[in-house]
Amino acid sequence: MSTLNFNANEVAPAEALEAVPAGKYNAVIVESEVKPTKSGNGYFLELTLEIIDGEFKGRKVWARLNLDNPNQQAVQIARGELSAICHAVGVMQPKDSVELHNLPLEISVRCKKREDSDELTNEIKGYAKREASVTPAAPAVQAKNNTPPWKR
Repeated sequence: MSTLNFNANEVAPAEALEAVPAGKYNAVIVESEVKPTKSGNGYFLELTLEIIDGEFKGRKVWARLNLDNPNQQAVQIARGELSAICHAVGVMQPKDSVELHNLPLEISVRCKKREDSDELTNEIKGYAKREASVTPAAPAVQAKNNTPPWKR
């Protein structure tokens, strides 16, 4: 038993969050942790990424990279994903996963059904360098006297 001293009348109830729609999002890695696999014969790097702009700003998605696993294909895939992340954020030889934190990158997200519940969940399927968002300039207003802009 634990003493709570909590008043639910003062806090709005949490709403269930649906998976974000499939698409490309600007994000940053906000957390990383090495965890053992369920079988205990390897480990994976779990990355928490936060979307940093748009309608889903603040939402989080996760990636798990099997960096040590008896299945060498899983390790090869994970190493390829880690390389894509490193290229996307410009950190080519990280000594610690924290070096990848808070650096913007573009992630490609897809939705897939969970096998155990048929709920939609997100899966990151790609990482790329974040394209600088360029705001289109307003069209130049032509001066009536036809003076070139550099002489005005």
